[in-house]
Amino acid sequence: MSAPSDRAAESQPQRPQLAVSAAIFRDGKLLLVRRARSPAKGFYSLPGGRVEFGESLHEALHREVDEETGLKIEIFGLAGWREVLPQAAGSGHYLILSFAARWVDREPVLNEEHDDFQWLAPGEIGSLKLTGGLEEIVAAARKLVAG
Repeated sequence: MSAPSDRAAESQPQRPQLAVSAAIFRDGKLLLVRRARSPAKGFYSLPGGRVEFGESLHEALHREVDEETGLKIEIFGLAGWREVLPQAAGSGHYLILSFAARWVDREPVLNEEHDDFQWLAPGEIGSLKLTGGLEEIVAAARKLVAG
């Protein structure tokens, strides 16, 4: 029988995982969601998740945003990327491609991955507990959405 730490390490793939996230703007405000579980439990971030095999980046982004928030979005373009390296046994290695997007339809309805959401002006996000690199992604996304 494996030790608990061995089982946790086995639950994460032993290679980097590709993920997407969306900086979604609506009337000049950005949607942030607070993570309800690890990794980054209690931190505000952008909705998103893993890209499935055979799925395009845009398909993955539309699916993840719909699953996590119920929102329909229009994607503008790539705002940047971030690499998350394993910090402890059982944590994952992710390459996250973050896209600028605009809200199109529906109101947020969170799934079990998140426990709060806020629509905030980009200048108001600094007081929150944010995932690493978020402010730089938001600044780049804001420029893309503004045209």
